[in-house]
Amino acid sequence: MKTLPLSGTGIEVSALCMGSTNYGSKLGPEESAALLDAYTEAGGRFLDTANNYSAWAPGCSGGEAETVIGRWMKERNNRSEMFVATKVGFPYEGVERGLSARRIEEECEKSLRRLGIDTIDLYYAHRDDRDTPLDETLEAFDNLVQQGKVRFIGASNYLAWRLAHADAVSKEGAISSFCCIQQRYSYLRPKPGASFEPQIAANDDLLDYCSDRGMTLLAYSPLLHGAYTREDRKLPEQYQGQDSTARLAVLQEVAKELGVTPNQAVFAWMLHSDPPVLPILGVSTQEQLQENLQAQEVTLSEEQMQRLNEASA
Repeated sequence: MKTLPLSGTGIEVSALCMGSTNYGSKLGPEESAALLDAYTEAGGRFLDTANNYSAWAPGCSGGEAETVIGRWMKERNNRSEMFVATKVGFPYEGVERGLSARRIEEECEKSLRRLGIDTIDLYYAHRDDRDTPLDETLEAFDNLVQQGKVRFIGASNYLAWRLAHADAVSKEGAISSFCCIQQRYSYLRPKPGASFEPQIAANDDLLDYCSDRGMTLLAYSPLLHGAYTREDRKLPEQYQGQDSTARLAVLQEVAKELGVTPNQAVFAWMLHSDPPVLPILGVSTQEQLQENLQAQEVTLSEEQMQRLNEASA
């Protein structure tokens, strides 16, 4: 699998990151392990999870995905090969939301135990916490880095100005700073004013900030839960409108020219962007995984990228 730089960390990570939202819930341990096996057989080494996955699923309380990944790494004896990312900030059973120092420290210990590892490669602030001072949050993350429990820290569901504020706090205190941002992002653009609360979608301000600072953007929900290709998956209301109609038409044209699926064209567009955007895979079947993996082999011409970028109502 191709690799790409993770901002200015000096680390290269797999261009396609393996998500785990449904591990231990919709997908049982064996199904999850089979997907992880296929991903690593294809050369993938970048795993994404969170402490609250999948607290919303029937019979689950949070921590299930981390536990499944931890068990899989132990059984395969491959921890040293994996770049593991997890998150803190959203609530789950017995844990309130937020990024206080105490919560970050306690949840880090829980994630380390569930994953069965000594160090988290990338630890995200999963959701901005306006009720906790940024210096408290960032100092807590930095303490974990100094202790060797975390290598790098990232942000998710942050506005661009809050990232800029966090960067200023880190520089002033000479402490660890967010190296990347994971945000809702796809080829189609949300309508002005659309809300995904508590999620935040990437917008032009965030894209400009990432480009200017050399900050890697990782995209979650890049395929809009199957809406690009599945007739049984309606396009989310936040994306419905003339702009999406125009962009879908161009996307389908380019996909047809290349002989690929619209999903593969979306991933190819992200990977060809400047700077590249790294998609988080949200697959639940081997067929979906193989379709996603093949996207990294798709080559878009400059003319096709221009058409995709300029498509608009």
